[in-house]
Amino acid sequence: CLKIDSTKTVVYYELGKNYNQLKAYDSALKYLKIAANSQPDNEWILDELYDVYIKLDDVDSAIETVEQLIRYHPDYKEDLAGLYVRVERYTDALSLLDELDAKYGVNESRATMRNNIYTISGNDTERVSYLKEQIALNPSNEENYLKLIYRYSQSGDIERAFNTAKELLNKKPNSVLVHLALYKFYIERDEIEDAVSSMKIAIQSPEINADAKAKVLIDFVNFVSNNPEYEKDLIEITDSVDNNESPETLANLGQYYLKAGDKQKALRSFEEALKQNPNDFKLIKDILLLKLELQDINAVIIGAEDALALFPAQPLLYLIKGVAHNNLKQADEAIENLELGLEFLIENKDMEYDFYTQLSIAHQLNNNITQANTFSKKAKALKGQN
Repeated sequence: CLKIDSTKTVVYYELGKNYNQLKAYDSALKYLKIAANSQPDNEWILDELYDVYIKLDDVDSAIETVEQLIRYHPDYKEDLAGLYVRVERYTDALSLLDELDAKYGVNESRATMRNNIYTISGNDTERVSYLKEQIALNPSNEENYLKLIYRYSQSGDIERAFNTAKELLNKKPNSVLVHLALYKFYIERDEIEDAVSSMKIAIQSPEINADAKAKVLIDFVNFVSNNPEYEKDLIEITDSVDNNESPETLANLGQYYLKAGDKQKALRSFEEALKQNPNDFKLIKDILLLKLELQDINAVIIGAEDALALFPAQPLLYLIKGVAHNNLKQADEAIENLELGLEFLIENKDMEYDFYTQLSIAHQLNNNITQANTFSKKAKALKGQN
């Protein structure tokens, strides 16, 4: 076609489009530029040219092209805002976002872009002003309140953050998410009853995600450590946490019960957490050690065998299994596991001491006093080094 008539713009356009499809971008650019020079206002040519510039990462040329395109396709304005961000034209980008938000309302992608601009440019003052404007326009949208609370907190303006949280609670008394911020403010202000109330709401609400609940629970446990008179409130909350909570929440509960001396409840929490996260080595370890303490020896052996199928090179599992066999006076099984575990042990003097101690016990059970004394001496030598 080009040989027949080299004056036809459509021929250059089609050549450019096909080279673009073939990823021969330099050739595509060559023909599309010729087409664009012939018909500078042709939106189809501009659209194809813009696509090639983006693929070539030629941002300046892409901006120049899309600035022409938005006359025909206003939906490209969000693309243009993104390109402005790439060349650090933040004011121009924000101006476009304001225009789009005013016309179409706020959407997630533009809100994310706006937030990124404020973060990159360090313009926190304008970000706060924008959030205040959004709250004034839509006072029932708690997300803007929460963002403003977070911004104030990040900048160290705790008083304004606290007042914003209270304003949200006043506007939306049934808001649950606000309590994720409020309880911390209450603790800092020594308003203990309100802090406890907010923590209870956050932990018990189905609206709060599992990770956030886990953090609140950790804070509550730490709070009770310093304020033991509120332990009954913590017990009330932990008893209400069901087994469908996240493994993190259940594991934190287990640690609390362990610290409080309730080993059975700790074990139940760890086991429920393990059901959801069966490859969590720390949970497996905590469960096996607890069962050892509770003298559920057969369960320890079975659990250690199951764990070794997942973690065959973990020396601690062989040690735990060896201890369990020693408890059952099964010396040969204990020795077999302990010797195997030692082969996997690397530079852990404390665990090495435990292995030698248990091997000494196992050989004593077998009435092999010489070997028992040998391992006892090895253990004492290690203890002396520590």
